[in-house]
Amino acid sequence: MIAADLMAVPAPFSSWASFALAAALWIAVTCLAYWLALRLSRRMKGNPVFVPVATTSLMVMAVLWISQTPYAVYAPATKPLNWWVGPATVAIAIPLYGQLERLKRIWKPLLIALLIGSVVAMASAIAIAWALGGSWQTLMSLMPKSATMPIAMPMSERFGGLPALAAVAVVITGVFGTVISHPLLRLLKVTDPAARGFAIGLTAHAIGMARELQVNPTSGSFAALAMGLNAIATAVLMPLALAWV
Repeated sequence: MIAADLMAVPAPFSSWASFALAAALWIAVTCLAYWLALRLSRRMKGNPVFVPVATTSLMVMAVLWISQTPYAVYAPATKPLNWWVGPATVAIAIPLYGQLERLKRIWKPLLIALLIGSVVAMASAIAIAWALGGSWQTLMSLMPKSATMPIAMPMSERFGGLPALAAVAVVITGVFGTVISHPLLRLLKVTDPAARGFAIGLTAHAIGMARELQVNPTSGSFAALAMGLNAIATAVLMPLALAWV
């Protein structure tokens, strides 16, 4: 049975040769788009509007649209890239380990900020969508918008939302949060890198964290911490909140 599974060609490809060809093509397209996005970000002097994660996604979507390639072909072809998520996640913990002593001193305010931020993110999404006449499916799709995509999509689907709409909401939240976070934090006179990074990671998840890692190592470390903790908090608080509905 295991051998049969290992030999199974990923859908919708008809043979391993066609899968290998598609994988080489779409992985190359994705890497090229990311390289161009990095150059564009540097050319724009790190302007948050051109955050590489978002511009890479836009470029790949444009190529898929122009070539009339369905996502069902692109997703399995680029699945080998997913392997790097594990090492990348571990690498994020390395700079955070350098902040261990500081974390021991400020874990209480961080925990309070996490709970308030997570609850406000979910409640505000529901309140706005409900005020605009959104259906239950829409509310459940938008509720986990501030969590990372691997958490938001299954949580949305579990409670009757649309995973695709949840994914769009996560991306929009990340890009919008990244763009407005720095001007807003400057306006509020929040200068501590730990506080800035934690706030951005809590609201703008991986997209905000990716930019903070480029701007300031300390801010990036706390953004990574906030992103991970908010993913856990969303997975715990969302079922508890909906149990009262």
